Amino acid sequence: MKITDIRAKIIHLGLPKPVVISRGTITTADTVVVQVLTDEGISGYGEGTGATLITGETPETILGAVRLLREELIGTDPLAIGHIHRTMDRALVGNGSAKAAIDIALYDIMGKALGAPLYKILGGVSGKVETDMTILIDKPSVMAKRAKEVVEQGFRFLKVKAGADPHQDIEAIRLIREAVGPDIHIKVDANQAWSVSECLWIMEELSKYGVDVVEQPTRYWDSDGLVQLRRKGRFTVMADESCFTPQDAIALIKKDAVDMINIKLMKCGGLYRALEINSICEASGIACMVGCMIESKLAIAAGAALVASQPNIRLADLDSFLSLDDRGQLRGGFTISGGEITLSEEPGLGIEVDM
Repeated sequence: MKITDIRAKIIHLGLPKPVVISRGTITTADTVVVQVLTDEGISGYGEGTGATLITGETPETILGAVRLLREELIGTDPLAIGHIHRTMDRALVGNGSAKAAIDIALYDIMGKALGAPLYKILGGVSGKVETDMTILIDKPSVMAKRAKEVVEQGFRFLKVKAGADPHQDIEAIRLIREAVGPDIHIKVDANQAWSVSECLWIMEELSKYGVDVVEQPTRYWDSDGLVQLRRKGRFTVMADESCFTPQDAIALIKKDAVDMINIKLMKCGGLYRALEINSICEASGIACMVGCMIESKLAIAAGAALVASQPNIRLADLDSFLSLDDRGQLRGGFTISGGEITLSEEPGLGIEVDM
């Protein structure tokens, strides 16, 4: 089997409400869908989502990167995914979302060629994954109301965005806990907003409300700060923006800087590198979560398949598609009830795309 063409286009997704995090506000949700075609008539679909606040990519840069990589990959065996990643890395530094789009499409082809759903190709037994729901920064009372609504819908795990103001963060968590009761798991994501000293006293306050996991509290480059938090704090420290690559994971683990790592396909370049990061973490006794950018159900299906296949991935933050309107351009892949995603049993991702 050989790759005969790689096509890509920007699709426009509806984003009814802006996404507010400590780093800024996101108001658009355009994404890039990639189709990899082969000489055997099997094609696969992937997605690359620009996140200028995190990866520095836009839909336009992803489109350009995919077109550049296309010239390197025509005629290559699509199942030689390791070789393809090495080829992409030689041709282009960074650009994880563009590489992820191609990578996801290759795994979709693999599943279709073997006649099995992706989660089984990756080693999974069950296609069920439980995701959290993210509560975005707003007035504390509004955040609490939203949290209660999603818990009533069946979600048992919440991720609360923080970092706008420490006192507001604490008040929001207090009201959320009051609204959802004692049995819902709550973690907090500061998106690099806190100093070490701020994080220590904020998390001490949040511990009163059963919050014991903090995601990326300090700036992405401040691994020393993460080390201090692990030594002084009584909570789980999870890296997100500090870890893009397998090499980043090794560096953080060597410094004893993290308890967990949030793997995102758009940061690391897709499933192949995500599996590498998880293997490094698993061998080092570090658990993982799989998170997402503002991704449609196409990339979410790939992320969920990864979670379903890897026992070391203990948490999933794969809720972005619930805030988007794909206008019928993407069909299949999975269903969701409450917080439980049930992946398709169709070969590959099981998603149909209007190209």
